[in-house]
Amino acid sequence: MNPTPVTERPVTPIAMTIAGSDSGGGAGIQADIKTFSALGVFGCSAISSLTAQNTLGVQGVLPIPPDFVQAQIQSVLSDLPVAAIKTGMLATADIIVAVVDALANFPRIPLVVDPVMIATSGDRLLAEDASRALITRLIPRSTLVTPNLFEAAALLNDQPAQSQAEMLIQARRILELGCSAVLIKGGHREGSDATDLLVTADGESTFTRARVTTRNTHGTGCTLASAITAGLAKGLSLHDSIAQAKEYLQQAILHADDLYIGQGSGPVHHFFKFY
Repeated sequence: MNPTPVTERPVTPIAMTIAGSDSGGGAGIQADIKTFSALGVFGCSAISSLTAQNTLGVQGVLPIPPDFVQAQIQSVLSDLPVAAIKTGMLATADIIVAVVDALANFPRIPLVVDPVMIATSGDRLLAEDASRALITRLIPRSTLVTPNLFEAAALLNDQPAQSQAEMLIQARRILELGCSAVLIKGGHREGSDATDLLVTADGESTFTRARVTTRNTHGTGCTLASAITAGLAKGLSLHDSIAQAKEYLQQAILHADDLYIGQGSGPVHHFFKFY
C-alpha cells in the first residue's frame, strides 16, 4: 500500500503585544488583541501594567514588576513562533530595560514601538528616566516607531510639527536614533484629512484618509500599531502593513458611533466587519 501523504498544516500567524491593560477595554492590551483577531492573527501578550480606566479617564496605574514582565515574554517566545511584536505603554525605565533584555535573543522578530508618552490631555505618561530608556534602548531595537505629533516632539525635546515639512524633519531626526523606520501620525493636525508620514533610509511615503467627526477615538494609536504588527506577522511588507492598518483603522473609526460604550470617549469598533 502507498503511504498516506502527510498534509502540512498552514502556519498560523502569531503576533505579540507588550503593553498595559485597559480595564475599560478600549485601548492597550485589549485593543491590541481585538485588532489581531479582527485581522486574522493569533494574539498573545505580556502585560506591563494594570490600569483602572474607563471612557472618562485613567483613575490608577499599577506597573508590573520588571522581572515578571520579562518572564511573560520569555514564556511566550520559548514556545510560540511569534512573527511580529508590538510594544505600547511600558510605564517605567526598569520595565523598558527588561523588555529590551528579553528580546535580545530574538533580533529577527520585527518590533513595532508605539511610544506611549503623552496622553490625549497632553499629560506626560513617562518619567524622564523612562523616556531616556525608550530613546536609548528600545527605539534602536525597533523596526518601526509610531509617534503622534506630541510624542515625536517629546522624543526630540522639540515643539509639535505644524506642517508636513516639519514632520519630515522630525521623522528624519528620530530615524537617527537607530530605528529602521518612523511613522509620524498626523491625526492631531487641523484639516479635513489626516496624513501620516513614513520615513525610512530609502525615502518617505504618506498615508492619507479623510478625517472622521466622532468623539469615539479611544485606542486609535494602539489599534493602528497593532494592525501594522498584524500585517508584518502575515508576511506583508512594511508599506503594505501600514496601508492595510490605515484602512482598517479608518473603518473602525467610521463605525465607532455604532457602539454605545460608556459616558466619555468611547472606543473604535474593532469588529465592525462582523456585525
